[in-house]
Amino acid sequence: MLSTLGRLNAVPLPKRFEKAAHVKIRDIETFLFSPERGGTLLFVRVMTTDDLYGWGEAYVGGGQATAVAEHVHAIERAVIGRDPRHIRQLALALFDDFAIRQVSFDYQCAWSAIEIALWDILGKSAGLPVHQLLGGKIRNDLRVYANGWWIGAGGLDDVLERAVAITAQGYDAIKWDPIPGPRRTFISRQDEDAAVARLLALREAVGPKVEIMVDGHRRLAPAQAIRLGERFMEADIAWYEEPCPPDNLELTAQVRSRISAPVVVGEAFCSKEQFLPVFASGAADIINPDVCAVGGIGVIFDIAAMAQVHGVAISPHNSTSTAVGLAATAQVASLMPNFMIAEVFVNLIEDCAALAVEPLPVAAGWLQVPDAPGLGIDLDVERLRRHDYRPSAPRKIRHVADEFPVRP
Repeated sequence: MLSTLGRLNAVPLPKRFEKAAHVKIRDIETFLFSPERGGTLLFVRVMTTDDLYGWGEAYVGGGQATAVAEHVHAIERAVIGRDPRHIRQLALALFDDFAIRQVSFDYQCAWSAIEIALWDILGKSAGLPVHQLLGGKIRNDLRVYANGWWIGAGGLDDVLERAVAITAQGYDAIKWDPIPGPRRTFISRQDEDAAVARLLALREAVGPKVEIMVDGHRRLAPAQAIRLGERFMEADIAWYEEPCPPDNLELTAQVRSRISAPVVVGEAFCSKEQFLPVFASGAADIINPDVCAVGGIGVIFDIAAMAQVHGVAISPHNSTSTAVGLAATAQVASLMPNFMIAEVFVNLIEDCAALAVEPLPVAAGWLQVPDAPGLGIDLDVERLRRHDYRPSAPRKIRHVADEFPVRP
């Protein structure tokens, strides 16, 4: 008589899984996409030997798109012929034997795109959404906040008009950086006053019920960040994101201990190990890792669990597309008990919808979690191939005369 284990082992696998056992990674394609209303996006498609494919996306902030694409193809040469189902082992082996245990932001962004695509393949092969593979979602819809609504604005009046327009679409949470001028660690009192005045003008424009998240973009020394954080509370801000440079988390911890607004940290980190000192130092109330930068779906799930046991909420960063990147965010965020709200760059919605076979259902401040197999999305690959890539305009770099203090 067969034991229970023997009977289970004797049950034949579904044909799709029998076939999957012989499937290997065949090649990886990269697609640089230039939306009309934002910076460059980098999509990745992993193909298997049975013509199954998965979509991924890499974070490419700061003009790194072509560099990250080269990293993708360097990794491709190491993973051709590998079993696409062994995602965790492949991540470990690449980090140990390919990256030689050296964390690089570009490498992590490249691997994140491939890792996400492998989850997409696994879900498709099983006929299940990624969230089901990870244990099943605990929520059907995700609250999202709007970013990118201010891109291209001609001045404060234009910013305020755009803010009113986006909140009229149903978004009741928006993010903005009100600090003017180049991103310096030390700024003048005039710039501080201008930041507060701009933020108060935004509050008056959108009314008392809209949550305003302030983005500090990792710039200020603690004394200035604390003073500004206290003054920002005049506008009843929802949080203060990355007020100080992230390499020394004690700086941000000082700010958190002195202001009443929740502090957010994490966009600049690309591994779960980098989040350990966040919790140890008490630097954050909320973390905002990006699934397209920290190592993919498996790693951001681990980070969320680490945060949960420290009483820290998670609000996934998502400055990537409202197609692949947001779909990956949705799949894993739907499982997080400490999830708060996710980011959406609304300026990308129209261009990404034109690429998608079926656009993600995001509107009025909410995103419905896809239930189709894999990530629940697909892109029109022929349209991507026809699209001409236009490098983003270079960022303005300040000159000697712009350094602090600035002579009047």
